[in-house]
Amino acid sequence: MREEILTFIEKNSRVDLKELAVMLGVDEVAVANEMADMEKENVICGYHTMIDWSKTSTEKVTALIEVRVTPQRGQGFDSIAERIYKYPEVQSVYLISGGYDLMVILEGKSLRQVSQFVSDKLSTLDSVLSTATHFILKKYKDHGTILDTPEKDERMLVTP
Repeated sequence: MREEILTFIEKNSRVDLKELAVMLGVDEVAVANEMADMEKENVICGYHTMIDWSKTSTEKVTALIEVRVTPQRGQGFDSIAERIYKYPEVQSVYLISGGYDLMVILEGKSLRQVSQFVSDKLSTLDSVLSTATHFILKKYKDHGTILDTPEKDERMLVTP
């Protein structure tokens, strides 16, 4: 039941417990207890609302920053990752394979603000060897949700 609950709430965290219980064919109390257990165990780490900021008047810039670092003895990448994720601008930090070690996702109000963060805060950290910044220009799909659905052409086809 645990994996089934997780599968449903990953796509829609606002699903009603009663509805979820019916879909799973179990008691609503059992679902509530299982979810409470998963929250205590940090299997469920939080609940989030996905917003398409491009449809609001709020200016936001999202950047993906690849970071190459020198791992610390005895701690590997954990201590530098922790230093990075403590900045409030940082949304996510991932250890990745390939030419870089960490992927940092951050948000700012402007390209300048994000660039300033990278040059003043991120690049100056002792263990950071290099960075590569990529700005997100448009989101098409995020967390499994399609954000930009193409408009359908409602015109009738006319042939000679």
